[in-house]
Amino acid sequence: MVIRIVPATIVTGVLLRYVVGLQPVWWLAWIAPAPLLALAFRSEAGTARGIVACAALIAASVNLPYFQALMPAVAGIAVTVAQALMWCLAVLCARRVVLRYQRWWTVFAYPVLWTAIDTLMAALLPDGNWGNIGYSQYEFPVALQIAALFGTGGITFVVSLVASALAMALAFGVRAPRVRGAGAAAAMIACAALGYGALRLQAAPPQAARDEQGHTAFGLVAVDKGAGLQATATYSEPIWRQYEEHIAALARQSASVIVLPEKVAVMSPAQAAQAQARFAQLAARLGVWIEIGVGIDDGGKRLNLAWLLSPKGELAQSYQKHHMAPPERDYASGDGYNLHAIGGQRYGLAICKDMHFASMGRAYGRRQAAVMLVPAWDFGVDRFLATGMTTVRGVENGYTIVRSSREGLMTVTDPYGRIVAQRDSAGMPGSALLVNVKVSAPVPTLYTRIGDAFGWLCVVIAIAGAAAMIAGGRRVRPGAPAVSL
Repeated sequence: MVIRIVPATIVTGVLLRYVVGLQPVWWLAWIAPAPLLALAFRSEAGTARGIVACAALIAASVNLPYFQALMPAVAGIAVTVAQALMWCLAVLCARRVVLRYQRWWTVFAYPVLWTAIDTLMAALLPDGNWGNIGYSQYEFPVALQIAALFGTGGITFVVSLVASALAMALAFGVRAPRVRGAGAAAAMIACAALGYGALRLQAAPPQAARDEQGHTAFGLVAVDKGAGLQATATYSEPIWRQYEEHIAALARQSASVIVLPEKVAVMSPAQAAQAQARFAQLAARLGVWIEIGVGIDDGGKRLNLAWLLSPKGELAQSYQKHHMAPPERDYASGDGYNLHAIGGQRYGLAICKDMHFASMGRAYGRRQAAVMLVPAWDFGVDRFLATGMTTVRGVENGYTIVRSSREGLMTVTDPYGRIVAQRDSAGMPGSALLVNVKVSAPVPTLYTRIGDAFGWLCVVIAIAGAAAMIAGGRRVRPGAPAVSL
């Protein structure tokens, strides 16, 4: 028995690494959890705990080097263990429900639990629901459309439901009545969700165009090299000039809105004033909108800002970042939502990690933003996941996203999560991207209206189910085994 369980546990953990890692494989998210669930269903309580804990740690450890690059080693280990514990909670609690009641409807235990966990993480943790399984679908636009209804919680639910049904088939055999019922329920819901996604995409007009008529030309620029507070003019001036050259080149190609990355430079207030005047004059000379991310440090307070400079050479908006990445926890957090009318549509401003939070994205959706301009600074290895999380915000709330990232990807996505254009950032002399996009009013979505109502419903169901099981003690249906975690 042990000879079979050990390699099965290792293989399952390795498969899950491709689901919870920084570049998840979308189709594995639908099936990789099934073997782990099946092993837990078929094992005694103690053995199940060991299997799930080992597999979860193997899976979560894929992100340990990334965490340790962003935070102290002990904190990185703690976050990794916490991620593994979330998997233990979801799988072992689902096991208890499935074995205790032995009914077809227990197939919903696992997806309800994961959706509840996702919702609580998004609401309570400083990094939100980072790495949630729902974000794994950013490369599968059909499934991504579920976010327009119920957000990431909806995606998590459907993906986990399929894995749960497969696990019951593996554990108890496809001929068991409860397995057939579970499979039928999962198939109907998954087909309905994916059918909705396919129809929504089919009805969606294309956003990209080869000509400029009726479209807005966006320019994106990213130079991976940045200037710190102590940088000399000899170091920083070539960076500034490189941005100016890219902006001028994009303007000559008819770009009207140009987005630069987050914290192109960290400066003193006096240096910041000079930089703002310099790029305001450039915007006026070229007749373009320029958004640029900067850091300001006066020796006592640090700000992470995005300036929107108008074609008149004026500061149209100054946005302060809300949500800080671990290396910038000493920066002051903003609380404003900045929008500005460009070409008859409302453009919202956010910075990098802000768009990892569904509440932030929905706040702009409720304010009728048609486009989000997002300067960003990724960490290289997380560029795909960071871009994907931001993409989900656009689907949830029906707006276009223009995201320009240092050490990441310059990406334009439409309100349906489709990538209109994308290019890697680069070191000196940098990288630029020009794309024509049809900008129209935001696409109405159910999620913008109801938010995470579905996720909170799953939280209530999970709590009520736990209370019912505790109140019921060890009383079980005649013929059913008493089980424990």
